[in-house]
Order: sequence, then structure tokens, then C-alpha cells
Amino acid sequence: MKWTPGRQSRNIEDRRGAGGVGMGRGVGLGGGALLLVLSLLFGRNLFEEVQPAPGGSVAAPGGSVAPVSETPEERERAQFISFVLDDVQATWTRIFQASGGQYRDAKLVLFRNVVESGCGVAESAMGPFYCPLDQKAYIDLGFYDELHNRFGAQGDFAQAYVLAHELGHHVQNLLGTDTRVRQMQQSRPDVANDLSVRVELQADCFAGVWANSTSERRLLEQGDLQEALGAAS
Repeated sequence: MKWTPGRQSRNIEDRRGAGGVGMGRGVGLGGGALLLVLSLLFGRNLFEEVQPAPGGSVAAPGGSVAPVSETPEERERAQFISFVLDDVQATWTRIFQASGGQYRDAKLVLFRNVVESGCGVAESAMGPFYCPLDQKAYIDLGFYDELHNRFGAQGDFAQAYVLAHELGHHVQNLLGTDTRVRQMQQSRPDVANDLSVRVELQADCFAGVWANSTSERRLLEQGDLQEALGAAS
């Protein structure tokens, strides 16, 4: 995928060097559901293969922030994710404006191991997720090492897709879909799981809207889609 390195998005919140608080539990959109989608995509049970993060402090919004120690590879990955974040949100800004609406940017939180969000505390093992309460997506960049090294997802397009999927949940939140679905799940618990699956599929569809725009703008290189899906074969 063609991209421009060296630019830091104003919507990045880097907590990789943050101090924290005690452990707890939390729930957001994506997370385990994203692992389910990837399990179906790759034909493997990723829940059994992903190990929980080691115990420790939680990267909290109000914690002290130390300088981030990162490898050159991690630095490049953070720059790539920053580029994708801005590109995806610029795409949705244009789409909303074309229909007379207004898109509000989501924030992306980079963390390591454990993080405190508006939806509670989450571990890296849950995968990337979106919290509708604080309108932020959360990603431990180590998740991409899992995709590449352990699950065979080659190429940067798979990394971009993961973020585009989480931002798809942000679009759902802005459109009120998340609220309506939660209300339906409360009134119809017998279809709650089916509705959750549909929410994930729609987030995938929204990620595809952005992916199609990259193709139209000639950002998607030959082999990107094959690399993202290659682990399934």
C-alpha cells in the first residue's frame, strides 16, 4: 500500500510510555469480536493461540508518560497507522459531507499490554477495539506482530484493514447504529448474538468502503488484497 511516512496524526494518543492503575475488566466494540472475524478469515481459532498480556499496570489517561522506547520497525508501524488513521477519517469526512452530515474524528490510543478506556480496562489479548463512550479506538501495535509472525497475515493492508474496521464502529456510533442495536438487544435477548454479528459485518463493510477508495486513488498496490487473505489458503 502506498503511503507517506513521517507524519504524526493529531488524533493519535500515545500511551505506550504511560504509567497506570490496577487491573480490571472492560468491554468495547471489536476486541474479541474482531478475533472472531479474523478466526473465520484465517480458518484458525485465534482465541486459543493469543496469550493474555502479562500482569502489570494499566496505561491510564491520567498516568505519567515516559519517553517511548521503540524499535525502528515499531516506529515505522506507528507512522503507517497514523497515515491510515488520517486517510480513513478523511474518507468518511467526505462521505458525510456529501450527504449533508458532519463527521467527528475519533482518537486512536496506542498502548502496550493493558489500557484503561472509557469502557473499562482491556488487555492486548482482546485485540484492537473501539469504545463508543469516549469515541476512541485502541491498538497495541504488538497485535500486528501476532498477525504477521503467528497467523501468517502478510503485508501492510491487513494492518490497515484492522484500523479501518474499528473506525467502522465509530461510524456506527455517529450514525446511532450502536445505540439502536443495544436497545434491540435488551428488548430481544434471543437475537442479541445475531445482532452483534451483524454489527461486525457492517463494520467490515465500512472498512471496505475505505479500501475501495484507496483503489480508486491508486494507493492499493497489486498483491495487497492477496497478502491480507493469503493466510486463509
